[in-house]
Amino acid sequence: MKFVLIDKITAFEPTVSISAVKNVSLAEEYLADHFPIFPVLPGVLLLEGLIECGSWLVRQGQNFAHSMVLLETARNVKYKSFAAPGMQICYTVQVKTLEQNASSFAGEGFCGREPIVEARFTLRHFNLADENPRMARVDGQIIESMKQRWKLLYQE
Repeated sequence: MKFVLIDKITAFEPTVSISAVKNVSLAEEYLADHFPIFPVLPGVLLLEGLIECGSWLVRQGQNFAHSMVLLETARNVKYKSFAAPGMQICYTVQVKTLEQNASSFAGEGFCGREPIVEARFTLRHFNLADENPRMARVDGQIIESMKQRWKLLYQE
């Protein structure tokens, strides 16, 4: 199962910050198990929303130079409330550092005025071909896919 945990980018300042929204729907299949009587978005997926925002800052800030943008560390993660079906999460992520192969961020998520999640995290970024040149074609396919997704998420 592959998750996309932001629905729309609402504000974007290259190499500085990004804001996005996620609408929580009862149709999301993981809510059937988490939890059937009290369905809420799992905390790890709240964090993933922040990570996805940070990955767009990397991709745009480095002109889609890397196919892989992955979580390296997450620190000071605080879950402050629940996000249930029908709620909209508003994420904001700021760049702390944006370097060639690793970047750091601080982010938070709110439902209305209520804080839901906050974290500091580091992402590493690379291409598969860095280790195996035969993977260059796969890198290109992933990068092209991410460029297309960007066009769907951010309407300038």
